Amino acid sequence: MKQLMLGNKAVARGLYEAGVQFASSYPGTPSTEVTEELAKYDDVYCEWAPNEKVAMEAAFGACLAGKRAFCAMKHVGLNVAADPLYTMSYTGVNAGLVAVVADDAGMHSSQNEQDSRHHAIAAKVPMLEPSDSAEALEFTKLAFEISEEFDTPVLIKMCTRVSHSQSIVECGERTVPEKSYEKNIPKYVMMPGNAKKRHPFVEERTRKLIDYAESAPVNRVEMGGTGLGIITSSTSYQYVKEVFGDSVSILKIGMANPLPVKLILDFASKVDELAVVEELDPIMENHVRQLGLKVRGKDILPICGEFSQNLIAESFGRKPASGRKLEETLPMRPPVMCPGCPHRGLFYTLKKLGCTVLGDIGCYTLGAVAPLGSMEMTLCMGASVSSIHGFNKALGAESESRTVCVIGDSTFMHSGMTGLANIAYNQSNSTVIILDNSITGMTGHQQNPTTGYNIKGDPAGKIDLEALCRSMGFTRVRVVDPYRLDECEKTVKEELACAEPSVIISRRPCALLKYVKRRPPLRVNPEKCKSCKSCMRIGCPAISMKNGKAHVDETLCVGCGVCTQLCKFDAFEGMTEEG
Repeated sequence: MKQLMLGNKAVARGLYEAGVQFASSYPGTPSTEVTEELAKYDDVYCEWAPNEKVAMEAAFGACLAGKRAFCAMKHVGLNVAADPLYTMSYTGVNAGLVAVVADDAGMHSSQNEQDSRHHAIAAKVPMLEPSDSAEALEFTKLAFEISEEFDTPVLIKMCTRVSHSQSIVECGERTVPEKSYEKNIPKYVMMPGNAKKRHPFVEERTRKLIDYAESAPVNRVEMGGTGLGIITSSTSYQYVKEVFGDSVSILKIGMANPLPVKLILDFASKVDELAVVEELDPIMENHVRQLGLKVRGKDILPICGEFSQNLIAESFGRKPASGRKLEETLPMRPPVMCPGCPHRGLFYTLKKLGCTVLGDIGCYTLGAVAPLGSMEMTLCMGASVSSIHGFNKALGAESESRTVCVIGDSTFMHSGMTGLANIAYNQSNSTVIILDNSITGMTGHQQNPTTGYNIKGDPAGKIDLEALCRSMGFTRVRVVDPYRLDECEKTVKEELACAEPSVIISRRPCALLKYVKRRPPLRVNPEKCKSCKSCMRIGCPAISMKNGKAHVDETLCVGCGVCTQLCKFDAFEGMTEEG
């Protein structure tokens, strides 16, 4: 049966057909839909883990037990999961274990342009790299065969364009191979004496995988014109085909690690000139150079950002494809917090108080954007809590009285707790604000350990944030409603003034959650509006100025009432009782 499928959905289908029985992931764009789609198959156990390290370790436990297992993450998530991955390379697996890592060239939803092939090389594990949805399905099934044949975890490298584009796939049947668990201390207990004996196994496995790569079905030669031969992979392969057609010869690499040797040398011998087209780092290009071949690559192609058909054409001196431009210039649409976003009132308060705000990863990172402009640092998941401790220790009392950090509820569960423990243990007078919007918002409303529901929406264990923070040594734990500006301001002032570490939980559900009832939209009485623009300071996209007066877009307004607290002239009308 043939279907049009998103790349991520095709991976999920491949997992299903491969007989996966356990999946644990942490949501991260552009990988999130893989696990969401897999969870729709009732005979596959799926879960959201608190972070990628936990997901990788849980998947390892399942494969150790004899069940094919899987985990997924985005590229920066692989950094978190690298700790178990590098040692799993030594232990090997029992049943197959495959991890999907989705890179984000162009940084559509990420803080860096990391190339995950480096992790595969450093961990010495095989990596497959599909270029469309059909390959995503087939490569996923093949990955489990490789995992079990070579006794290794296998990485599948997706990217934004493959994950979020659609193409035709052909679905097959599900088969469920199983293995029994057998106690094997020398293989699975990685203390130094055992690990030393496993390292030679890893090196020998790599040699065998290189031999496999020479004839692997995922690496193929497409001979065309012999004037130029191009080695490429992933979406770059699609662009090369569109630009050059059959006028060049192509070596399409589907196994990103380890790379073949004889196959490349043979291909190079058949063409006059050799080039490598790959996004981000010159990994294949450097490999080709190490083989003693002359090759074009990053001397004509950029190392930053995504490629496109036109970019590749221009880089090779070809005329880019013609197209039509819109007659009108579209207005810019910068990212902005949604109308009724519970974070808006809290960030407005922090800006009003002149606080130094160390931030974290989530939709609330938009607190750095004008007009709020109140977040001054964002590094990685959980870094806000760890960083405020070092910041305050370095600057002392003056910093402690004006500096806060903000972190979302899901991010706090991911990696904020250890930073909070550090504050309690090493006693910096730091104020931590947990932005609890009752969901994992930025990646599309996934559940997390604080929501009380699992990946399927069924009731699950729910972590009590207040009790957790108190158990970690905090005696000052406050809860505020970010829609109430006076309450927020009073609480932040009090906690900054106190002489001990504290936690403020800013709690209000995301305005986009289905169960959150919208209030009637507000309206502006033009006779009362004095055109002072005070309401514009919160940056709500539902509010604009028209004909010199404030105006509310009724299709956007959720009636949160934050704007009414900024207007000294009571120009906003239509409020119902507070909820």
